[in-house]
Amino acid sequence: MARAASRPRSWPRPRAAKAREGDRRERHTLALPLRLLATACAFVFMVAFAVVLARLTLQPSPASEALTHTNLHPGRSLRAYLDQPALRDAVKQIGGNILLGVPFGVLVPVVAPRTRGVLRVLLLTAVVMLLVECAQGVLVTGRAFDVDDVILNTGGALIGYLLLGRRMSRTVHARGGRT
Repeated sequence: MARAASRPRSWPRPRAAKAREGDRRERHTLALPLRLLATACAFVFMVAFAVVLARLTLQPSPASEALTHTNLHPGRSLRAYLDQPALRDAVKQIGGNILLGVPFGVLVPVVAPRTRGVLRVLLLTAVVMLLVECAQGVLVTGRAFDVDDVILNTGGALIGYLLLGRRMSRTVHARGGRT
């Protein structure tokens, strides 16, 4: 008994303490029917988000064809937005690109729990947004590839993940224990 009391804090906790932590973690996880419903709703919202993303980014814009240019240098478009006399246009461009990424950071970890984690969400978002920008630049009239859009969309996904996605994913999907 005296030995257990003098044990350093770095040693593993007794099994009873670990079991209590596991019980506490499982209490925060939804029951299976609610988990399935939450996942289905997140999937429906993800499809709706994909439709909105496609309409916003892959719709031809012949009126702005002369204004479009490919940007492969990070920060170049951001500086151009901020140098415009109308601050409203800069806020619309930058804020819109950030907001476009937020649903991705919230929904992806709920729909696909294996993507949970900051690096995984960032990597998946960057790849998807890179593909969208490539399609936009190659296939759509009046649109161009812009690396700053990829960066802003990915930043928005990070914000969405940190504010809501991580918590929602942990609530809907338990780590380890339950299947």
